[in-house]
Amino acid sequence: MNWTGLNDVREKFLAFFESKGHMRLPSYPLVPQNDNTLLLINAGMAPMKSYFLGLMTPPAKRVVTCQKCIRTPDIERVGKTARHGTYFEMLGNFSFGDYFKHEATAWGWEFCTKVLEMPVDRLWVTIYEDDNEAYDIWTGEVGVDPSRVVRMGKEDNFWEHGSLPCGPCSEIYFDRGEQYGCGKKTCGVGCDCDRYVEFWNIVFQQFDSDGKGHYERLAKPNIDTGLGLERLACILQSVDNLFEVDTVQNIMKHVGRIAGVTYRDDPQNDISLRVITDHIRSTVFMAGDGIIPSNEGRGYVLRRLLRRAARHGRLLGIKGGFLAQLVDTVVTENASVYPELKLKHDYIKRVIEMEEERFSTTIDQGLALLENHLNTIARHEMISGDFAFKLYDTFGFPLDLTRDIASERGILVNEEDFDSLMLGQRARARAARASGATEISADIRDDDTPETAFLGYSANECGAHVAAIIAGGERTGIAKSGDRVAIILDKTVFYAESGGQVGDSGVLTTDSAVVKINDCKKSASGRYLHFGEVISGEIKIDDEITAKVDIIRRSAIMRNHSSAHLLQAALRRVLGSHVHQAGQLVNDGRVRFDFSHFSALTKEELDCVEQEVNAAILAGLPVITDEMSIDEAGKTGAIALFGEKYGDIVRVVKMGAYSSEFCGGTHVGNTSLIGLFHIVSEASVAAGVRRIEAATGFNVIELLKAQDTTIRETALVLKSSPVELSSHAAQLIGELREKDREIDTLSGKIASMQLESLKASTRDINGFTVITAALRGMSADTLRLITDRVRETEKDAVILLAGIADGKICFVAACGSSAVKRGANAGKIVKAAAAVTGGGGGGRADSATAGGRDITKLDEALGTVS
Repeated sequence: MNWTGLNDVREKFLAFFESKGHMRLPSYPLVPQNDNTLLLINAGMAPMKSYFLGLMTPPAKRVVTCQKCIRTPDIERVGKTARHGTYFEMLGNFSFGDYFKHEATAWGWEFCTKVLEMPVDRLWVTIYEDDNEAYDIWTGEVGVDPSRVVRMGKEDNFWEHGSLPCGPCSEIYFDRGEQYGCGKKTCGVGCDCDRYVEFWNIVFQQFDSDGKGHYERLAKPNIDTGLGLERLACILQSVDNLFEVDTVQNIMKHVGRIAGVTYRDDPQNDISLRVITDHIRSTVFMAGDGIIPSNEGRGYVLRRLLRRAARHGRLLGIKGGFLAQLVDTVVTENASVYPELKLKHDYIKRVIEMEEERFSTTIDQGLALLENHLNTIARHEMISGDFAFKLYDTFGFPLDLTRDIASERGILVNEEDFDSLMLGQRARARAARASGATEISADIRDDDTPETAFLGYSANECGAHVAAIIAGGERTGIAKSGDRVAIILDKTVFYAESGGQVGDSGVLTTDSAVVKINDCKKSASGRYLHFGEVISGEIKIDDEITAKVDIIRRSAIMRNHSSAHLLQAALRRVLGSHVHQAGQLVNDGRVRFDFSHFSALTKEELDCVEQEVNAAILAGLPVITDEMSIDEAGKTGAIALFGEKYGDIVRVVKMGAYSSEFCGGTHVGNTSLIGLFHIVSEASVAAGVRRIEAATGFNVIELLKAQDTTIRETALVLKSSPVELSSHAAQLIGELREKDREIDTLSGKIASMQLESLKASTRDINGFTVITAALRGMSADTLRLITDRVRETEKDAVILLAGIADGKICFVAACGSSAVKRGANAGKIVKAAAAVTGGGGGGRADSATAGGRDITKLDEALGTVS
């Protein structure tokens, strides 16, 4: 067998299918493009779903890829077994209505036996039980021994997922030998043991399913092949699991050096080594594709993986942060195939470093909470699902860690309630994703219409032909006044929402109809959908119309979009080359620009950035757009967006020598047309990501007018002039602070006077010095001052005071240190008193506050202290 490294296997596969006329495509980003149904790319064919559905035209009829993938359903099993992982690479060769079973089987067998030199007597083939055509091809044409072809049922060898193209599968297995078997007489292909390993799956997409058991044969069937790269490498390198494959093993060895442990020396340490190794691979690639840690969606997946890896570092005895160190090895092992990792190395490292630092704090808080909670419950009790979920959701505390710590004390966790809360969270997440879905159902096909030609780069108005009308969720031939519609044209000047730039608005007119367009978006197939309402008349299929954008709004959008390019260039000049766009929204009112940076910008930095942008505007730089190959564009130094998937030809927007970016949006022709640029705000949106909001052109003038009006009105209220407003305000603040000091002094004197009278009314109850009183006109601060002084001087004191002002009650309770040790609790005392009056509150054992409502029950409330 041809032993080869993982990187060599990948290259051999891609080169082999290139020799068979396939176009080699780079891996798509892990973030799905134009697909709301997926959180992360989880299979080699996933990014090509629109090609298989016929919604988009593929770049070639034969394609080969090596796709990076993330799967997390079995995340809790990662580490506990040697075969589970969240990150993997899927090799695949695809045919879109071109070749079929004859070629797919022959090439698969040729690659295995000729290129990789896998021994034929250790290879097995499975087919769907009713697929006689595949049996004849494998045995009669490819030459596989009939005794090595196994028929299997629908569950194993028929790929089907809802109402999508589907069909039987054919898989290739490798026999690893008896030493890996279970010893049963029935052991064979399909057994759950580790002897027979399936590594290649060929899906023959030959049917169109309605999802209800009815299948129509496709006129042009497809081929979808999946070949797990790591699994194949395990076979070729004769290792037991993916963690022992050369490139993955090098990462694990780095973990071992940091922890001072060796793989296979200790089963428990092995679990942690596998978890860290797998999770750091996943997180490096996710961060490299622009995903940042957060509490929802794919950001939550990244955060969970990082925190799980960090916790296992602690279990190995690693002190402090260490995950960022592993980034170097992951990048080194993968940079030859994924060069973008090298370019984003520092950024990825910083994202992981900051998340690990944040978790280092929260895990300590979570441990303290768990320890305190365990001290309050009996051995036979359970930790509630609600408490376990709080630890998980708020502090990133995995359930298995809560379970392990609790089990050491013989305490169980109510996992049923925990699971119920988790299901609720997932349901909310699914609903949130669904709410963000496109307005037009994916079931509505538009591939029978001409592809929309966009003329909006050079025109604001054009004649066009109505190709399709969608109303009420269905294709229709006519729409009448009052109907809300989505209209597809053969050509348009309306920009469709993309790259953070909002869609254009405007009107479509015919001789007898007017349609007001509010938005424009692209369908899954790339057609332009003009969303709006028929204002008058009727519009029909095949009508000739005039499309006209709102030029005033379009001009404002262009100013903001061009300023976003200047802003990114300015940020990189002021802050450094680590700055990259992490998202943006460009509309007619504002430019909102998210970028990678790890601290708040100082006033000086913001002023410098703003000055840089305005200098570029006043320089009157020409804005030039060029279309060129992606390789040529990369050589020019043009900046690409993280996680964006580009075609072979890209559009580059240059603003003099100041800025050069990949961009498909609309822009001003010269930077001077932006007019003015002003930063409105700067803030954090996530770990390692900052957001600047800014205004341009007339919006800056409107902003300045509004600020001027506010200043004048404020000056009028303060009986000052705008020029003297600052000094006048400072004077007023000084006077107010002086009055606050006088109030504090008087409050202290009042508290001292009240304190003496209160001490005279103390009661001794079971050794506690109890003081209760209702004091009218007292603020909560003064009451707190009194109770604090009592508990400081009277260690056995238990005091409850009620302040009455404006018909409301404020309760303040306090307990001295000795009283607390003996079981007194101010939080419980104040809560019970407030409840009597229909209020509520609480706090610490030594000090607490609450509010009340019913003054008539005040004496009863104070009487609860007994």
